[in-house]
Amino acid sequence: MVSLPILNLAEARFECTYGRGCDGICCRNGRPVIYPDEARRIDAKLPEILPRLRREARRMVEKSGYVSRRRKSGHPMARVSNGWCIFFNHGCILQTLGAAEGSKPGYKPAACALFPLSRDQQNRWYVRQSGYRGEVWDLFCLDPRASHTPAAESLRDEIALAQRFTEAEESQKASS
Repeated sequence: MVSLPILNLAEARFECTYGRGCDGICCRNGRPVIYPDEARRIDAKLPEILPRLRREARRMVEKSGYVSRRRKSGHPMARVSNGWCIFFNHGCILQTLGAAEGSKPGYKPAACALFPLSRDQQNRWYVRQSGYRGEVWDLFCLDPRASHTPAAESLRDEIALAQRFTEAEESQKASS
């Protein structure tokens, strides 16, 4: 049972097909925001991350770091190397490291760990879907006709993570 209100969960369909026809296109030109706590986790893991990066990405990180000068909502964003997120190398390096430690989203930026969940202008959760709320990404996985799998099933981990984020935010507001 989902206790987190998600606007279109009842009708949303989603199935990640990475490695089964998808080459990780959501990481193409991916520039997720890197929050300070995420940067601390990535920084602590950088010695393990560097050797796993693509050669050109590693050079870029060693020279200029993994965050770009670009900012979104006041926060730095991950760099892009040759059109791919700096952490992409036949999949997400941050996810691979986290999964090896028992936490798939362990080192991933929130936007990546929650994908395809997002929030609207009123801070309400929804599943990104083609044709819903002006979705701009034309990704196969966001087309609800491409899968029969209900998002409520396929996104259990992401929904649980969104629930934890929401509870933490509410707790922080209550203590302020």
